[in-house]
Amino acid sequence: MKMSDAFHIYDTTLRDGAQQEGLNLSVHDKLAIARHLDDLGVGFIDGGWPGANPKDTEFFARAKSELKLKNATFVAFGATRRPYVKAADDLLLGALRDSGAAVVTLVAKSHDRHVDLALRTSLDENLEMIADSIKHLCGEGQRVFLDAEHFFDGYRSNKSYALEVIRVAVEAGADVVALCDTNGGMLPDELSDVVHDVLQSTSARLGIHCHNDTGCAVANSMAAVAAGATHVQGTLNGYGERTGNADLVTIIANLQLKKEQQVLPAGALQEAFRISHAVAEITNVAPSARQPYVGVSAFTHKAGLHASAIKVDPFLYQHEDPSSVGNDMRMLVSEMAGRASVELKSQELGFDLGGDREVIGRVVERVKEMESRGFTFEAADASFELLLREEATGVRPSFFTIDHWLTRVERAGDQSIVTKAEITITAQGEKISCVGEGNGPVNAFDKALRSGLQRFYPELSVLELTDYKVRILEGRLGTGAITRVLVETSDGKGEWNTVGVHENVIAASAMALEDAVTYGLLRQGRTPE
Repeated sequence: MKMSDAFHIYDTTLRDGAQQEGLNLSVHDKLAIARHLDDLGVGFIDGGWPGANPKDTEFFARAKSELKLKNATFVAFGATRRPYVKAADDLLLGALRDSGAAVVTLVAKSHDRHVDLALRTSLDENLEMIADSIKHLCGEGQRVFLDAEHFFDGYRSNKSYALEVIRVAVEAGADVVALCDTNGGMLPDELSDVVHDVLQSTSARLGIHCHNDTGCAVANSMAAVAAGATHVQGTLNGYGERTGNADLVTIIANLQLKKEQQVLPAGALQEAFRISHAVAEITNVAPSARQPYVGVSAFTHKAGLHASAIKVDPFLYQHEDPSSVGNDMRMLVSEMAGRASVELKSQELGFDLGGDREVIGRVVERVKEMESRGFTFEAADASFELLLREEATGVRPSFFTIDHWLTRVERAGDQSIVTKAEITITAQGEKISCVGEGNGPVNAFDKALRSGLQRFYPELSVLELTDYKVRILEGRLGTGAITRVLVETSDGKGEWNTVGVHENVIAASAMALEDAVTYGLLRQGRTPE
């Protein structure tokens, strides 16, 4: 069921967002993202500019048959007709007309300097272009929104002309005029004053389109809504050119949770975390851990003082319930950890210490001692859980022991690089030797270890090393420095992270891999020896 027309959430990820440096969307990508946006419940999805490039033209053709939207209305974007050409004869306007989109957003110049230097036409002809284009598309049965490009700069330069652009657009039949901070240079108080003045001076229904060049895109959008705008444009995760567009996820959460203004279908906001990260996978742009509401660090706590307070009441150090956007509270265990941090973290991992002060104290002291040597458990939950189990039971979970290992890297006569690892392990009372080859010593070590254990633990076949990070720690010089290795492993149902620290990078990797396999076997339901 589509949301009320009283307030518009207008997403332009597929067009404005796709202008981000390094972001390149295929037609298949755009179709997949559009379905996610529809699941989120946005009111309008800007699909791009049909007729302007082959990719967008193909996208609109496929969208007609392949996109079955349940919440959103599909929008085609384009420009007003060219100077001194009839609207009916303009080829790009014709592509908008023929796109099959129920709504068309036209971009028009509202800054007199842009009309002169970019369009190279007269101010009066620009007004005619706006009026003719809107009337033509409305006459074809399409709903028209107008993006008043560079509006705030135009308002400063020639206020009367900027307002005339809006008046002409409304008179021609535009449903909404979105005021665009195209260069992203506005601040909230200034922008709010302009929006308020435009509402007082015209009969237009106003929208807002902000860029983040001052770091104020979300704040500017909120200020515009407070001043009376009822249509907000932005992109998922704030994608966009330069420093990006206003992040729609943050705007929506602010409106619903802080202003109690329902702008999505009931329950849809709880999908925000999942959808934000699903789209990040499609765009191949790593999500920001510190993104408001849906970043993995948005409800993450580290300091022991905070943890003590959160144990009493989570809202003492949280502005919102993370479940409202589908996120979770996380506790980090670090050298700043206190007893409350450890206890809350153990509960989060499903390993209840039962308030045992002695065990909790031992864990706190051990964490601090290990972190002084370079370990970190903030991003290594699996290694921390193994440490918890060891302190709670007195025995470290173990399925095998590594008795000896050797890695060798050599360059052959044909210039190829050959890497091998030889490992001797003891499992279930039996000592075996195993060999592995890989594209590097760590990969070879991983293959050798799992090949040797496969006979005892066939479930290891589902494990996959999905990420590997090395960091040289401060305190020593050059190649003699301490090395920390973080390994991410997956069994197809979830991921976990483990850590190893040593002067030798292979030894550090061996520690992290041993933890990774041990934890993987625990996840598979195996009982340690």
